[in-house]
Amino acid sequence: MKKIAMLALAMMMLCVCATGMADTLKVGMECNYAPYNWTQSAPSDEAVAIEAGGYADGYDVRIAKRIAEELGMELEIVKTEWDGLVPSLMSGKIDCIIAGMSPTEERKVTIDFTEPYYESELCVVVMNDGAYANAASLADFSGAKITGQLNTFHYTVIDQIDGVKKMPAMETFPAMIVALTAGAIDGYISERPGAVSAMASNPSIGYVAFAEGQGFEASPEDVAIAVGVVKGSDLTEKINAILTNISREERSALMDAAVAAQPLSE
Repeated sequence: MKKIAMLALAMMMLCVCATGMADTLKVGMECNYAPYNWTQSAPSDEAVAIEAGGYADGYDVRIAKRIAEELGMELEIVKTEWDGLVPSLMSGKIDCIIAGMSPTEERKVTIDFTEPYYESELCVVVMNDGAYANAASLADFSGAKITGQLNTFHYTVIDQIDGVKKMPAMETFPAMIVALTAGAIDGYISERPGAVSAMASNPSIGYVAFAEGQGFEASPEDVAIAVGVVKGSDLTEKINAILTNISREERSALMDAAVAAQPLSE
């Protein structure tokens, strides 16, 4: 009887300890879309270890750390291919998506989104010494070979360029950079932070930003970045409350810091 009582007490203590432990917030991202997220081999002050190996850092990681801390949860970064993010969320493999993802109407059919945690603008990444380095409007890209990432809004806006040679979509931004520097394409669609990040790693690369009325037509949702959650999740309200306390100035500072921290090898 004494042994049984001691065993029961031990089990109760174990349950109490387990209850006191912080839950884990599993966040899915590519870890391949600098400066929003990337993979690095060495640890750093802001990086988070990836279970599969290596460390994740970037703007998304820093936002994820802030959210997890405010929720009182441990953060786990789950490195996931872009096309696998929504399926992973819906299957319960991850709790949310923080991956530079825009809350488009198409995506809202299957998942919910928080309020934006960053807003950007579209541009075209080109070679500094290329034929389109001095382009100033979409019309200047007529005849150009342009691509964008697979299954993204970036790829669809190429259709707004009259006379463009729309190339097959590519899976990652590093792949597009390789294609650009090799001359296989003349440019690819990006958001400004991604373009600045590409320039930091590749001095031969530049980007074309457009004056009002000269660039792509996009809704505010298309150029915003939000956290993806499962339909009806209570995380939506909780994360929104946290994002409200991150000012526009602080978000810009976090992005600048992420760009500066990006490994040049990325």
